[in-house]
Amino acid sequence: MKTINYLLALLFLCGFLQLSGQEIKLDVPFVPTPQKVVEGMLELAKVGKGDVVYDLGCGDGRIVITAAKKYGATGVGVDLNPVRIEEAKENAKEAKVEKKVTFYEGNLFDFDFSKATVLTLYLFPEINLKLMPKILAEMKPGSRVVSHAFDMGSWKPDKEILVDGISIFLWTIPEKK
Repeated sequence: MKTINYLLALLFLCGFLQLSGQEIKLDVPFVPTPQKVVEGMLELAKVGKGDVVYDLGCGDGRIVITAAKKYGATGVGVDLNPVRIEEAKENAKEAKVEKKVTFYEGNLFDFDFSKATVLTLYLFPEINLKLMPKILAEMKPGSRVVSHAFDMGSWKPDKEILVDGISIFLWTIPEKK
């Protein structure tokens, strides 16, 4: 499992090197989540019609688009890269879910995701750890967090599964103390 995570980190690095000639400074480069993993994430979180799925670092929008199209949820995607946001909007239109999903260009650390019932992540481990206090402070108890490939350090997941050899982690936001 660690070998797969290292390979994923290497893919991220390759993507970062490709982007380094561009003006956009991204903390995490765009590496698409395989569709089987997208569906595994949404199934693990038990996404349904009443859910609001937020995807931080949404890339081409595939997670929130799948949540809307296959599971009936609404969705919000956030990404720093305006090219990815335009691509996500086009993909939503093509999937005929543009009324169920919204995409925002912006920094996920500045974004309010308190309305999310499900939060999806495919970010570097250090970004997950940096986001963890914000997640725990903003999200409502019972909301779910799903991460592709990377955990949250000392915050142990409620469940971990493998899809095509890739780890997917699930946490539930605890009651506030």
